Amino acid sequence: MKTTIVSGLLGAGKTTFIQNLLRGGREKAVVLVNDFGKTGIDGEIFSVNGIEAIELPSGCVCCTLKGELIAAVQQIVSTFAPEHLLIEPSGIASTSAVLEALSLLGITLVTVIGIVDVTEFIDLHEAEMYGRFFQDQVVNSDIILINKTDLADEDKITKTLTLIEDINPRAITFRTVQATLNGPISRPLTGDRSIQRHAPHLHFDTASFRLGGATGFSSFKKLFEDMKEGIYGNIVRAKSLVITDQGPFRFDLSYGNVDAAPIASSATESRLIVIGEQLEKEALSKVLK
Repeated sequence: MKTTIVSGLLGAGKTTFIQNLLRGGREKAVVLVNDFGKTGIDGEIFSVNGIEAIELPSGCVCCTLKGELIAAVQQIVSTFAPEHLLIEPSGIASTSAVLEALSLLGITLVTVIGIVDVTEFIDLHEAEMYGRFFQDQVVNSDIILINKTDLADEDKITKTLTLIEDINPRAITFRTVQATLNGPISRPLTGDRSIQRHAPHLHFDTASFRLGGATGFSSFKKLFEDMKEGIYGNIVRAKSLVITDQGPFRFDLSYGNVDAAPIASSATESRLIVIGEQLEKEALSKVLK
């Protein structure tokens, strides 16, 4: 079984990458996805695009859900017997801990693909916002996508590449837009990977909301703009699948950028996940009623 971990900070493009990678593929693939919240969203995004996905919500696979991760992989192997298992940990999970969990199952031939947002990477590193956790994802990656290069100038892209090469000189790097790689991913693997553990997961607060009925598109977009402005706390990531008066949409907030995109089919249930610090959960709950 080919095994791939797709890591990256919140909003870097992990889900988009997996969708692109598996679109039109012929191999039997299953995605094990971990959302840090009580209501998973990424799993349904995969499902509406015809991708077999298993969700592990309500925690982080590198600590509180480590046992569940091991059990889920065992169940996937026995139930689906996939040719390719892809694991998308939460953006606040450490890659080293996921590798350690897989090694307990005897799965050591693993490709780790790290995705970085070139528009934020240098600034976050210089601000030391993520400290040693930041190192953990980059240094354990075999392949690193420098994503969103259409949104950055050449100077920032070059500086990002240089920094990544300093942190992890063995990684193969690619510049990407919309996390799209042209051609298959190939990298020779060995079973003697040295797992470099730098940090546990990040300790952010999280809030999950289930929404009832249809929602006005403009009012929901305003909610995301308000979250961006810090009205409901220091929110580093928010994402939602919601049925609006303009149809079903996916909303995203990541490091000050708000995006809304229609989804292929109706969400089974409208919901919102918010991740950050000092969250105004009660105020959010009231505005969502």
